[in-house]
Amino acid sequence: MRDELYRSGVSESVVDDAVLILSELLSNACRYGRPLGRAERGEGDVLAAWRVDSSGGLRVEVTDGGGPTRPVPSTPSVTARGGRGLNIISALAQDWGVRDSATGEVTVWVVVTEGHRREDFAARVGGGSGFDFLDAHDDLD
Repeated sequence: MRDELYRSGVSESVVDDAVLILSELLSNACRYGRPLGRAERGEGDVLAAWRVDSSGGLRVEVTDGGGPTRPVPSTPSVTARGGRGLNIISALAQDWGVRDSATGEVTVWVVVTEGHRREDFAARVGGGSGFDFLDAHDDLD
Protein backbone atom coordinates (compact mmCIF):
# COMPACT_ATOMS: atom_id res chain seq x y z
CA MET A 1 0.00 0.00 0.00
CA ARG A 2 2.69 2.46 1.05
CA ASP A 3 4.72 2.12 -2.18
CA GLU A 4 1.65 2.30 -4.41
CA LEU A 5 0.41 5.47 -2.70
CA TYR A 6 3.83 7.14 -2.87
CA ARG A 7 3.94 6.37 -6.60
CA SER A 8 0.50 8.00 -6.90
CA GLY A 9 1.85 11.20 -5.35
CA VAL A 10 0.10 10.92 -1.99
CA SER A 11 1.86 12.84 0.79
CA GLU A 12 3.86 11.01 3.45
CA SER A 13 1.53 12.09 6.28
CA VAL A 14 -1.57 10.80 4.46
CA VAL A 15 0.22 7.54 3.62
CA ASP A 16 1.27 7.08 7.25
CA ASP A 17 -2.29 7.68 8.45
CA ALA A 18 -3.71 5.38 5.77
CA VAL A 19 -1.36 2.53 6.70
CA LEU A 20 -2.39 2.81 10.36
CA ILE A 21 -6.07 3.01 9.40
CA LEU A 22 -5.80 -0.05 7.14
CA SER A 23 -4.12 -1.98 9.96
CA GLU A 24 -6.93 -1.06 12.37
CA LEU A 25 -9.65 -1.98 9.85
CA LEU A 26 -8.06 -5.32 9.03
CA SER A 27 -7.59 -6.12 12.72
CA ASN A 28 -11.24 -5.35 13.41
CA ALA A 29 -12.41 -7.40 10.42
CA CYS A 30 -10.38 -10.41 11.56
CA ARG A 31 -11.45 -10.05 15.19
CA TYR A 32 -15.15 -9.20 14.85
CA GLY A 33 -16.25 -10.04 11.30
CA ARG A 34 -16.90 -13.28 9.53
CA PRO A 35 -14.81 -14.21 6.50
CA LEU A 36 -16.25 -13.45 3.10
CA GLY A 37 -16.24 -17.11 2.14
CA ARG A 38 -17.24 -16.59 -1.48
CA ALA A 39 -15.31 -18.73 -3.91
CA GLU A 40 -14.53 -15.90 -6.35
CA ARG A 41 -12.86 -13.90 -3.56
CA GLY A 42 -11.25 -16.80 -1.75
CA GLU A 43 -12.43 -18.86 1.17
CA GLY A 44 -12.07 -17.11 4.52
CA ASP A 45 -10.87 -13.77 3.16
CA VAL A 46 -11.46 -10.12 3.86
CA LEU A 47 -11.12 -7.58 1.08
CA ALA A 48 -8.98 -4.43 1.38
CA ALA A 49 -9.03 -1.67 -1.23
CA TRP A 50 -7.87 1.92 -1.60
CA ARG A 51 -8.03 4.61 -4.23
CA VAL A 52 -7.14 8.26 -4.66
CA ASP A 53 -10.01 10.42 -5.93
CA SER A 54 -9.72 13.37 -8.29
CA SER A 55 -9.51 15.88 -5.41
CA GLY A 56 -6.56 14.04 -3.83
CA GLY A 57 -8.55 12.38 -1.06
CA LEU A 58 -7.71 8.79 -0.24
CA ARG A 59 -10.48 6.27 0.36
CA VAL A 60 -9.59 3.06 2.25
CA GLU A 61 -12.10 0.22 2.54
CA VAL A 62 -12.16 -3.18 4.22
CA THR A 63 -14.98 -5.65 3.57
CA ASP A 64 -15.75 -8.75 5.62
CA GLY A 65 -18.65 -11.17 5.89
CA GLY A 66 -20.38 -9.18 8.63
CA GLY A 67 -20.65 -9.91 12.29
CA PRO A 68 -23.00 -9.89 15.24
CA THR A 69 -22.50 -6.15 15.93
CA ARG A 70 -21.98 -2.96 13.92
CA PRO A 71 -18.66 -1.14 14.09
CA VAL A 72 -18.96 1.78 16.55
CA PRO A 73 -16.30 3.63 18.55
CA SER A 74 -16.07 2.51 22.17
CA THR A 75 -15.01 4.26 25.35
CA PRO A 76 -12.27 2.05 26.80
CA SER A 77 -10.89 2.49 30.28
CA VAL A 78 -7.42 3.97 30.63
CA THR A 79 -6.00 0.50 31.35
CA ALA A 80 -7.92 -1.37 28.64
CA ARG A 81 -5.72 -3.30 26.21
CA GLY A 82 -7.92 -2.52 23.22
CA GLY A 83 -10.99 -0.69 22.05
CA ARG A 84 -9.33 2.40 20.60
CA GLY A 85 -9.16 1.48 16.91
CA LEU A 86 -12.24 3.33 15.69
CA ASN A 87 -11.33 6.31 17.89
CA ILE A 88 -7.94 6.41 16.17
CA ILE A 89 -9.67 6.24 12.80
CA SER A 90 -12.09 9.03 13.80
CA ALA A 91 -9.16 11.24 14.83
CA LEU A 92 -7.22 10.68 11.60
CA ALA A 93 -10.01 10.59 9.03
CA GLN A 94 -11.97 13.31 7.32
CA ASP A 95 -14.93 10.93 7.33
CA TRP A 96 -15.72 7.25 7.81
CA GLY A 97 -18.74 5.00 7.79
CA VAL A 98 -20.19 1.55 7.32
CA ARG A 99 -21.91 0.16 4.24
CA ASP A 100 -23.96 -3.06 4.31
CA SER A 101 -24.63 -5.23 1.28
CA ALA A 102 -27.71 -7.31 0.56
CA THR A 103 -25.57 -10.45 0.97
CA GLY A 104 -24.57 -9.57 4.55
CA GLU A 105 -21.11 -8.22 3.77
CA VAL A 106 -20.00 -5.17 5.72
CA THR A 107 -17.61 -2.55 4.37
CA VAL A 108 -15.99 0.03 6.63
CA TRP A 109 -14.75 2.97 4.55
CA VAL A 110 -12.50 5.85 5.54
CA VAL A 111 -11.58 9.08 3.73
CA VAL A 112 -8.14 10.49 4.54
CA THR A 113 -6.97 13.90 3.34
CA GLU A 114 -3.94 16.11 3.86
CA GLY A 115 -4.04 18.25 6.98
CA HIS A 116 -7.18 16.72 8.40
CA ARG A 117 -5.74 15.17 11.57
CA ARG A 118 -7.78 16.51 14.45
CA GLU A 119 -6.16 18.75 17.07
CA ASP A 120 -7.74 16.77 19.90
CA PHE A 121 -6.19 13.48 18.72
CA ALA A 122 -5.16 12.23 22.20
CA ALA A 123 -8.57 12.92 23.72
CA ARG A 124 -10.38 11.28 20.81
CA VAL A 125 -8.17 8.17 20.90
CA GLY A 126 -8.50 7.89 24.66
CA GLY A 127 -12.27 8.01 24.36
CA GLY A 128 -12.48 11.26 26.33
CA SER A 129 -11.20 9.66 29.53
CA GLY A 130 -9.66 12.92 30.76
CA PHE A 131 -6.39 11.12 31.51
CA ASP A 132 -3.40 13.25 30.65
CA PHE A 133 -0.18 11.31 30.20
CA LEU A 134 1.97 14.37 30.92
CA ASP A 135 0.13 15.18 34.17
CA ALA A 136 0.78 11.65 35.38
CA HIS A 137 4.51 12.25 35.03
CA ASP A 138 4.79 15.79 36.50
CA ASP A 139 6.68 14.50 39.51
CA LEU A 140 9.50 13.19 37.31
CA ASP A 141 10.91 16.68 36.65
